[in-house]
Amino acid sequence: MLERRPSYDDLIDHLVRSTALQRGEAARVVLDVLAYFDETAEEFVRRRHRELQSGGAANAEIFERIAAELPHRAVAPPELSLRQLRRIVYG
Repeated sequence: MLERRPSYDDLIDHLVRSTALQRGEAARVVLDVLAYFDETAEEFVRRRHRELQSGGAANAEIFERIAAELPHRAVAPPELSLRQLRRIVYG
């Protein structure tokens, strides 16, 4: 059975009309935004940990910052303790 994907043509058309983006560029922007908001809490924690760690931040600071960022996600996950955040990253 084929998975039917929703059409975002109206949003793409709006971006083409309201910005300097070409249709292909607007479609990529829409897909990138959807992928960003489709990210699970666990994927977000792992990605942010990698990003902050590569920026030189220490784990104590990283986990505090991730804990502060999580409630502001599009669909806020349940509050996770610092220990739970560490378990997501390290297993």
